[in-house]
Amino acid sequence: MKINTWSITTIWVFAFTILLANITKVLADGRVPNTREEITLTYAPLVRKAAPAVVNIYTKKIVRARQAVPLFNDPFFRQFFGNQFGLDLGRPRKHRQNSLGSGVIVNATGLVVTNKHVIEGADQIRVVLTDRREFEAEVLVTDNKTDLAILSLTTDGEKMPFLKLRDSDDLAVGDLVLAIGNPFGVGQTVTSGIVSALARTRIGGSDFNAFIQTDAAINPGNSGGALIAMDGRLVGVNTAIFSKSGGSHGVGFAIPSNMVRAVLRGVANNGKLVRPWLGASGQVVDFDIANSLNLQRPGGVLINVIHHRGPAKLAGLEVGDVVLAVNGHDIIDIPTLNHRIATLPVGETAILRVWRHGSIRALPVHLEAAPEIPRNNRTFLKGEQPLAGATVVNLSPALSEEIGIDPFLEGVFILRLLRGSNASRMKFRIGDIVREINGQKIKTVSQLLNQLQNPTNRWQIFILRDGTTRKMLIER
Repeated sequence: MKINTWSITTIWVFAFTILLANITKVLADGRVPNTREEITLTYAPLVRKAAPAVVNIYTKKIVRARQAVPLFNDPFFRQFFGNQFGLDLGRPRKHRQNSLGSGVIVNATGLVVTNKHVIEGADQIRVVLTDRREFEAEVLVTDNKTDLAILSLTTDGEKMPFLKLRDSDDLAVGDLVLAIGNPFGVGQTVTSGIVSALARTRIGGSDFNAFIQTDAAINPGNSGGALIAMDGRLVGVNTAIFSKSGGSHGVGFAIPSNMVRAVLRGVANNGKLVRPWLGASGQVVDFDIANSLNLQRPGGVLINVIHHRGPAKLAGLEVGDVVLAVNGHDIIDIPTLNHRIATLPVGETAILRVWRHGSIRALPVHLEAAPEIPRNNRTFLKGEQPLAGATVVNLSPALSEEIGIDPFLEGVFILRLLRGSNASRMKFRIGDIVREINGQKIKTVSQLLNQLQNPTNRWQIFILRDGTTRKMLIER
C-alpha cells in the first residue's frame, strides 16, 4: 500500500494548528488549566491566580549579646582600664536581627497563615505582597503543637487577595502541586512537583500534624508559603525539609490545609486556641501486639489510659480497645490519632472504629474541649519556706493542653520563678510538678499551702521533672 506523504503532512499541520489555537485560547482567557493536555502546557494561569495571596514576611527583633572576649568581663581588667577602649566592657550589646519567611492570605480581611517559627520572638512584623504593598501585622495566635501562627494585617478596610482552602483529605499520592514562597530571600518563587506521601508523622516537634510530603523544591525562606493543588486552592503550608546541606533534596513537608482550617477556627475564641480533646491515649499496635490481639495486620492505637472526665470515657471506650479509624480515616500511630481528633470542631461527634475482643464496633464520641478541673488557682508563694518566690497552679487537662504537657498528669505545676528567691536558690525549675512534701501527697495548690504552713526545719520534697521523680532534701 502506497502512503501519501503530502496527506500525512497536511493532517499533522492541521492538528498542530488546532493545538496552537487551544493554547492561545487558554492563555488569552487567563483561566486555570482543567484538562491533562492544558496542564502539560503551562502553570502560568494557575500561578497568576494564586501568587498574589502568597506574601513575604519580614521580621525584626532586638537581641542581646555579650562581648566575645572574656577578658573584657573580668573585674580586674575593668577596674584598671574602664571603658577607655569604647567597648562597653562586660555589658550586653544590643543589635537588630532580621529574618524572613513566607505566608498565605486566607481571607479578604487580611488574615495570614504562616509558621510559628517564622515570627518567633519578633518585635516587628511586616508583610509584603507581590504588588509591593506593605502592611504591619499583628500576631493573633501561635500554636506550638502545629507550628502555625495566624497574623492580622492592618489594611484599613482594603480587600486582600486570598486563597481558598481545599480539603487536604482529597489529596492522593501522585497529585501535582505547586510550592510558592520566598526561598533564600531572592523573591517569590514557584516550584512544581507531586505529592510524594501523605500522613507523614514524627516530623520536627509537632504533636498533631500528619504532613504532606512533596518533591516540589522547598528551601529556607519557603517556610509558611503555599502548597497549592491544580484547582488553585491551598492544600498545605510549607514548613520543613529533610536536608543535609540546608538546600532542597526533594523531600519537603507541608502542614495539611485541614489542620490550618482547625487553627483558624480556634481564633474565634477570643484569640485563644481551643481544640477538641479525646481524653485517651495509648501505644502503637506493632506486629507482636497485632498477633496477640488476633488483628490481621499491625496498625491502630492500643488504648492504655483513659481520663475519668474525658469524652472517650463517656463514649464507652475501654482500656485494651484498639482504635483503628476515626471517621473512616485509618489510624497508624498516636500522632495520626491526635491529628484526626484535632482537625474536628469542638462539639462534633467523631465515629471511632474500635477493635474489642475479636470484633469491630463503632463508637460515637462527642468531642469537647479539655476541662479546667480543678481550677488553676494561680498562687504566688511567700514566707520562710523552700518554694517562696514560685508561682504555682493546679494542673488540669485544659492547662496541660495549653502549655503542651501530658494532660493525664496531676499535681501542682511551677509556672514562674522569681530570680533570687528561695525557690530559685533551691534549684527548683519552671515546669517542675510538686508531688509530695514531708510524706503528704500534693494534688492541689490548697494542699500545698496547708503543708507549707507546718513549722519544720527539714523539708523532703518530691517533684516530677522531665518524666523523672526526684527527691529534694532541704534543711535550714
